[in-house]
Order: sequence, then structure tokens, then C-alpha cells
Amino acid sequence: MNYLCLVYLAQDKLHACPDSTCFAFAEELRGSGHFVAGQALQPIDTATTIRVRNGQMSLTDGPFAETKEQLAGFYMIEAKDLNEAIYWASKIPPARYGSIEVRPVRELDISDIAAAQASV
Repeated sequence: MNYLCLVYLAQDKLHACPDSTCFAFAEELRGSGHFVAGQALQPIDTATTIRVRNGQMSLTDGPFAETKEQLAGFYMIEAKDLNEAIYWASKIPPARYGSIEVRPVRELDISDIAAAQASV
């Protein structure tokens, strides 16, 4: 099962963990066979939030909500269960400066598409 490990850091901690340390951890994950994807994100002031309501799109500079910590990056990992995902998430270097949110990836339910294709 895939788990998304979201890295959250306060603005003043964005560069507390060197990129080389995060890269080395990604290499460790890759070597263990648990790495699916991972990337650091640009600072929150580069974000654009898009909303569509009643068919109208609106754009807002910045994040969806004001928070003390911002989404700084992510690791997508493959793990046999939540406990294994938590184990690997606890080793993510920026966890020492912020927090890591671990969330299972939900597969899309496309059974209605398969049923529609079968009836054609």
C-alpha cells in the first residue's frame, strides 16, 4: 500500500535540514524498495490556490489556510501497513524540525466506468 508522508515546517525552519540530508534519506528509502516519489516544495508565498464554485474559478495567491507550519515537501512510500509507514516516516530528517503527516493513499473507485464500458 502507498502512504503519503507530508512534511510540514515553520517558515523559519524551511532550511534547517540540509537538502543533502533529505537526498541521502531518499536514497536509503530507494535502496530499501520503499521509495515511490518525493520532492521538496517551493516556499508557501509561491503557492496559488484555485477554487471553482458555481462554475466560476477564483485564484488566490498563497495557501488555502493560514497555519504555523507549511507544507514543505513529501515522500510517497510503499509499506506493508501503517506501522511500517510510521517507522519510515519517523526517519524523515525534517521530522526533527517540524512534523510529518502520514496518510494512506486511496485508490479511486472506478467501478462505474468499468460497468459502463462492459455494457457497450
